[in-house]
Amino acid sequence: MPAGGKVGGRRRAVRIGISGPIGCGKSTIARWLGERPGVVVVDADRVARDVLDREEPALDAVVARFGADLLGPDGELDRAALGRLVFADPAALRDLEAIVHPAVRPRIVAAIAAADAARAEAVVIEAIKLVEGGLAAECDEVWLVTCDPTVQRARLVGRGSSEADASQRIAAQGDLIRRIGPGATRLIDTSGDPSETRRQVDATLNEALIARRS
Repeated sequence: MPAGGKVGGRRRAVRIGISGPIGCGKSTIARWLGERPGVVVVDADRVARDVLDREEPALDAVVARFGADLLGPDGELDRAALGRLVFADPAALRDLEAIVHPAVRPRIVAAIAAADAARAEAVVIEAIKLVEGGLAAECDEVWLVTCDPTVQRARLVGRGSSEADASQRIAAQGDLIRRIGPGATRLIDTSGDPSETRRQVDATLNEALIARRS
């Protein structure tokens, strides 16, 4: 966890990292938090997409590793094709992460600094690879979002994934809970009624803010 609780003599924003397996609702929780006044949300997945835009150095490294066939006629990355490749090959996924994470982290750190400068009450970092990307170390709290496996699969299929694709994506993140769990500050299960889950999220944020002020 980051040392110190003040920036320029004033208390800085509470830093909350949110992670969890695909389909368990971490993006929904981040969106809910972002609706609270004074809360800034940083979507690490969006930043990861940005660092693979055309003319970004990380895109050149991806092409060097995985081949120019992943580029369309306009020079843009075929993200769906890359996803299919890496989710089917754990070694390829590790190679991609080794390229992307070092490019993402400085942008996240800059976003946190901007939130502090804007006097935000809390900054939320939503990231599937919160630990691997070195972002958990920037957080005061780590929230692990989970749900029943049956609910998880149904959500992915409901978004348009095939059963096979859903299984592949779930399997690719199979040990995520084991890796994040020991360092998680709070656990949020989204298997139940969404309105009850949202009440839990609001209460959890209030607890985190109060704890930070004490």
